[in-house]
Amino acid sequence: MHPHDERPYSFCPLCGADLELRSLKPSEPDRLVCVQCGFIFYQDPKVAVATIIVDDHDQIVLVRRAIQPGYGKWVCPGGFVDRGEEVMAAAVREAREEAGVDIRIDRLLNVYSYPGVAPVIIVYVATMTGGTLTCDDECLEVRLFAPDDIPWAELAFSSTIEALKEFLAK
Repeated sequence: MHPHDERPYSFCPLCGADLELRSLKPSEPDRLVCVQCGFIFYQDPKVAVATIIVDDHDQIVLVRRAIQPGYGKWVCPGGFVDRGEEVMAAAVREAREEAGVDIRIDRLLNVYSYPGVAPVIIVYVATMTGGTLTCDDECLEVRLFAPDDIPWAELAFSSTIEALKEFLAK
């Protein structure tokens, strides 16, 4: 398996035969190829969204994760974009699901990606427009934090830390 794969795939999704790593082009990484039908199994990145949500007192919404990775740590509301879902719609959906709030997307902050990590994280800045702070089954707690009170040592991901630092620097 390729060293950056999250999990190994062994069998062709089309015919069920074995997959093996082959070099198809010198400029690209090795690809999984079916030994029987020749199907090329491209392992594409996963797209995730996160949103820095601010209330009318400039406090930031953070949720404490009830799932791995990062169980018990704080993040901005977010999650994976479903196939065929518009990215900004995913950000709005995740804010409602994870934190119970309605938002207005104000701008794109940045896009974060890391070597060897499947997710590409698109981070938006938004204003809370309604709803009530509540947790879903993926979080233990949801809170508003003043910028000076952000629990930096308890944040779950590099993208969370980088995005909040970038947001607060502007």
